[in-house]
Amino acid sequence: MRSMDVAERRARLGTRHRLAAATRSDVVDDIVRSLVVLHATDPATVYLSVAARGIAIEPGYVEKALYDDRTLLRMLAMRRTMFVAPVDLVPVLQASTADALAHKQRRTYSRYLEQAGVIDGNVTTWWNEVEAATHAALLARGSATGAQLSKDVPRLRTQVDTAPGKPYSKPTNITTWVLVTLGCEGRIVRGRPNGSWGSSQYTWAPIESWLPDGIAAMPVETARAELVRKWLRAFGPAPVSDIKWWTGWTLGEVRKALTHVDTVEVDLGGETGLVLADDLDPTPPPEPWAALLPALDPTPMGWQSRDWYLGPHQPALFDRNGNVGPTVWWNGRIVGGWAQRSDGEIVWRLLEDAGSDAEKAIAAEAERLRAFYGDIRPVPRFRTPLERELTA
Repeated sequence: MRSMDVAERRARLGTRHRLAAATRSDVVDDIVRSLVVLHATDPATVYLSVAARGIAIEPGYVEKALYDDRTLLRMLAMRRTMFVAPVDLVPVLQASTADALAHKQRRTYSRYLEQAGVIDGNVTTWWNEVEAATHAALLARGSATGAQLSKDVPRLRTQVDTAPGKPYSKPTNITTWVLVTLGCEGRIVRGRPNGSWGSSQYTWAPIESWLPDGIAAMPVETARAELVRKWLRAFGPAPVSDIKWWTGWTLGEVRKALTHVDTVEVDLGGETGLVLADDLDPTPPPEPWAALLPALDPTPMGWQSRDWYLGPHQPALFDRNGNVGPTVWWNGRIVGGWAQRSDGEIVWRLLEDAGSDAEKAIAAEAERLRAFYGDIRPVPRFRTPLERELTA
């Protein structure tokens, strides 16, 4: 069995994730494809993940790709997490993951409606009618907020109490339920935010705005195999458990997908990993590099088994739910964390001795990041111990 040690994995990480200086780019789409998708639960992550891998990138580059060129699209996919994906990958994400997610969302929300007894007639028929009316209203408007759509489709204002009799009981209208489900079904997408690039208040647009013919259908098995293939190209070698975690599929679904992918087992130092069969050549170590990656960046969130790049630093850099905060990297490993203060200063702290060369390179990255932020002061959605401490 071929061995791929930690040094090899770190070299691949630096090169394939465009963190080493020689691999950085100002082409936003290329950066996104290098990582398969970008995490987008926190809106600022999309911009900061691109900035960390760019040369002279400005926020406008990302906005242009998302909202003018529309070569990228925001959607719920793996682990019911929000991602930004290249539009040519959308059919793969839709068939492999989002269709099943849409079915689950519909089933959950329909059960709430049935239990509440707030509608007359068949719940499935009623829900279909509301979805169709909402999509039609959005096509007519071109783009709209949920509040605007609820004026066009009064049934979106239907109130449901999901926890009757409980102390935390609070009736809510179904607007978000319908919009999220339509998004999972690939019929509508999140458009421009109302505010800066750090805002999470989005307008909605019909899928036809990005893909005039809608999302092309493809077999589930084909889509899942292609997604695993792309993930292994970017994140391999890795154990099967990492693929299961990242995709959010069952172990059986992962193993079935792998039967359609040509892989080879490798020794990761006491653990067996998989790598694409045509991807066994060693990766030359890149020149020393530093990076400041944002909260929820796809690199630290790409694996479930993280010891080989995280070391003992998880308590300081992750919240209780497993969300990573802002991290400082040196040559393929996490060595500290950083934060943006209210005055715009980027502050960082090393959690291990990385040497003077590392400190100089990290300071330069911090200055570059400060310039990228400009006047924007987004607060990470998931606060971590070190990030809180640095901004106290």
